[in-house]
Amino acid sequence: MAKKINVGTLISGGGTNLQAIINACLDNSIDANILFTGSDTPGVKGLDRAKKANIDTFVVDYSQIIGSCKNEGIKDADLPEDFNLDEIQSKQQLFANDASKQQAAFFLKSRAIAEREFLDIILAYDMDLLVLAGFMRVLTPYFIDRINTEPGKYKIMNIHPALLPSFPGTDGYGDTFAYGCKIGGCTVHFIDYGEDTGSIIGQKAFEIEDNDTLDDIKKKGLIKEWELYPQCIQKFADSLI
Repeated sequence: MAKKINVGTLISGGGTNLQAIINACLDNSIDANILFTGSDTPGVKGLDRAKKANIDTFVVDYSQIIGSCKNEGIKDADLPEDFNLDEIQSKQQLFANDASKQQAAFFLKSRAIAEREFLDIILAYDMDLLVLAGFMRVLTPYFIDRINTEPGKYKIMNIHPALLPSFPGTDGYGDTFAYGCKIGGCTVHFIDYGEDTGSIIGQKAFEIEDNDTLDDIKKKGLIKEWELYPQCIQKFADSLI
């Protein structure tokens, strides 16, 4: 039997992709164990799915942290000790050069405060791979560099609801539908400093019929996602990527 890799998961909502991965682990169709499920949002159904599977769960409430940063401001003492704004700004690819420096700085600082709380929990685990299973927060270089500690070796995997590099961003299926595409799909890729720009691990496509609604496209896409994500995790376990 192949050695199983240790996987951590992050979610923001219902956790249907998480459930697909849990099922694949339980039926031994992938060589993986899920160590934990963390969420940026309290009370979401995905946490219940993880608890039912006896997976450790925890929450870092992003909305509360960001709201506090907006209301009370961010002092140097609030930031992680190892946070260097100039270094993070030099690496980030989320803001254009003409974006407000103040806006970009607030984003990077407030997210680093939340990310440090996640890291304090995550790094206590012996984790081989971090899987974003419907995690709806953009990760900054501060977080990424503390998971991807070996140059050229990526350890954060994400699923996107479109055939990248087309339609990056938060509404891949919606953008696919609005453009009038006749082929839709989903992509699993590694996380880098950009938005949905990391190396592609796998893709699955589906046909879009003339009478398909956006809901039809989302349903077709989810079925493909539930197939694709475990397959890509197995690629990682097999050291194929």
